Amino acid sequence: MLAAIRGAKRVIFFETFIWKGDEVGAEFKTALIEAAARGVHVYVVYDAFANLVVDPRFYRFPDTLHVLRFPAFRAGMLMLQPRYFGRDHRKILVVDTEVGFVGGYNIGSLYATSWRDTHLRVRGPGVWEIENTFIDFWNEYRGRKRPEIPDHGAREWEPRIRAARNAPNRMLFPVRGLYLDAIDRAAERIYLTQAYFLPDREILGSLLAAAKRGVDVRILMPEYSNHIVADWVARGYFAALLKGGVTIWLYRDTMVHAKTATIDGRWSTIGTANIDRLSLLGNHEVNLELFSDDQAAHMEQVFARDLSHCRQLHLDDWLARGVLARVGERILSRMQPLL
Repeated sequence: MLAAIRGAKRVIFFETFIWKGDEVGAEFKTALIEAAARGVHVYVVYDAFANLVVDPRFYRFPDTLHVLRFPAFRAGMLMLQPRYFGRDHRKILVVDTEVGFVGGYNIGSLYATSWRDTHLRVRGPGVWEIENTFIDFWNEYRGRKRPEIPDHGAREWEPRIRAARNAPNRMLFPVRGLYLDAIDRAAERIYLTQAYFLPDREILGSLLAAAKRGVDVRILMPEYSNHIVADWVARGYFAALLKGGVTIWLYRDTMVHAKTATIDGRWSTIGTANIDRLSLLGNHEVNLELFSDDQAAHMEQVFARDLSHCRQLHLDDWLARGVLARVGERILSRMQPLL
């Protein structure tokens, strides 16, 4: 991403959820400022709420950049309207309409060096899917002080790549449908990697139905994530999944933040959405849907490598857990609608 920014000649679209003011964050900031100084049109979006803990002075930019700070609070929140509570959870970079990036990586030293994450780089006509995602968001929220970005439509149609974009302001959540449709089609195997796995009733039911018809369903998640409450709520699904024939793989010693899946060696998705309520029915998100045997084969190799860092959770071991753990899971399960 840094190499693409430093090589930019015409335009940069950069959007992130978390942008830390540390060494890596400063490196991105400097690269963007230097690009603007050499005449590149630089557009930046970051989520204010996600970065409340960062020194606000870090987000001071020269006027040569166009910066949109997606607000932490909006008027519609006072009316308790769900469409105004969504955060901008997306992580996007597009440079010169030639290369685009999307995936789980936030910007910061921790995420660059210590977390296990997945980002996708796209070249060719498929870059439009990411570019258009940024342009539509910018033009909707830019206000009167920022310039409108021209929307020229797709120059070519690339049928192997489609972007599913959640837009809570319009109550549109296609990422959830993307997963449900792909799981329903599965005939052989489903390999799913998630940072936070809190499925709703339909996704849980679809995974169990797939396992029942003989599909090899594997779910990979961190043994301990950076959100302990989410971990405890996720455990409330383990018994049903294990009894239904789904295998659970817990990644050890490192936080897995990837949001990916691959099915039947034909279909894959990489993006920003977790399988939880906040991502699937709350936040601005984007996942790319990829119809490519080669890409699916690569994703299966990545999944196999990740499995070597996991321990498999077996049903007998899970049922043998203590009473206090069961009580805690039962109590915290009521928090699922909030996560």
